[in-house]
Amino acid sequence: MAGLLLAAGGGRRLGGRPKALLPYRGRPLAEHAVRTLRDGGCGPVHVVLGAAAARVRQEAELPGCVVTENPDWASGMGSSLRSGLASLAGSGADAVVVLLVDQPGIGAAAVARVAAAHRSRSSLAAAAYGGRRGHPVLLGADRWAGVSASASGDRGARAYLREHEQEITLVECGDVAEAYDIDTPADLRHLE
Repeated sequence: MAGLLLAAGGGRRLGGRPKALLPYRGRPLAEHAVRTLRDGGCGPVHVVLGAAAARVRQEAELPGCVVTENPDWASGMGSSLRSGLASLAGSGADAVVVLLVDQPGIGAAAVARVAAAHRSRSSLAAAAYGGRRGHPVLLGADRWAGVSASASGDRGARAYLREHEQEITLVECGDVAEAYDIDTPADLRHLE
């Protein structure tokens, strides 16, 4: 079970502060997210960087991670998801759990629950919060090409998941995680 961290965002609504470098518990947010994936049972962990990639590589400790830079990161999450799934090709992974760097309220318990929904290379699962689909998302390896083909703009896998909604195993995680995003200056209170 591989982990995929999408950490390329430039934090446009945060005044251009790259999300991967936002401080959380004294370290960059990217480190916290990688630890969440590992502690949730994922390995290897692939990380997609974009905005300030050189600074993230320098300031965040990402040992053992497969780091990919998405030169097209400004076009949205879709291109980062495509880059991350491409980096997994040939890895031997049967599935991947995808986590977003700007959701520190999602911890290892939620990742482990979603990962436990893996049944085959065609598995499709997502965390749910009060019955509403959210992150992290599990994509069986047989799904990667379809997800990549539909990923565009800031929507990531949303179109693919909507198309295959009846095939998704929803895993309730509202009791172990909070699915807020760090998108605006007001959201930074979650990092304190």
